[in-house]
Amino acid sequence: MARPFNPAILLLAAGASRRMGAGRDKLMEDVDGAPLLARSAQTALKTGAKVMVALPPDRSDRLAALPQGVHPVIVKDAHMGMGRSIAAGAQMAQGAGYDALMILPADMPDITAEDLSALLGQYETLPARSILRATDQTGLAGHPVIFPPADFAALSALQGDMGARAILQTAGARVLYHPLPGTHATTDLDTPQAWQDWRASRGR
Repeated sequence: MARPFNPAILLLAAGASRRMGAGRDKLMEDVDGAPLLARSAQTALKTGAKVMVALPPDRSDRLAALPQGVHPVIVKDAHMGMGRSIAAGAQMAQGAGYDALMILPADMPDITAEDLSALLGQYETLPARSILRATDQTGLAGHPVIFPPADFAALSALQGDMGARAILQTAGARVLYHPLPGTHATTDLDTPQAWQDWRASRGR
């Protein structure tokens, strides 16, 4: 009897939120009565996967906002870019027996548990070593992205602010795509204007 599929999800929440301006943190913005970070973590937990959250060492409010059941990963060199956050999570995943690592920025409020579960279900059917990347309904590539264990070592070595882009570029035909509804896979909120427009679109 085959063992159950065992994925992990890495939420990226270690950025400085500089584009929001002084005094505002995009991950602590209110969404449906809770900080976006808490909502994103709860969404990930609903899949039943192991959930890790990459955090900077100096944001105790983000740490306090996390729901029970997630595993914080403090990224001491988070200021060096997104690559270091991915590397920290991938290093924890290496050797832990996970069948896949989903990488998901925490500032994507339209992503649902159904989206994540659909991606994980699709990934489970793919050939070994495949990478699965979400797109919007038009085919524009976005997030999250699911990597196989074969890529954990490369993810663990990432640096800088390019994330896993180089790995995706060299993976070629190993990268497959799965559409999510609307712009779920491409809506991230980095600026006050983006937040204003998104809230307006929801009738807020």
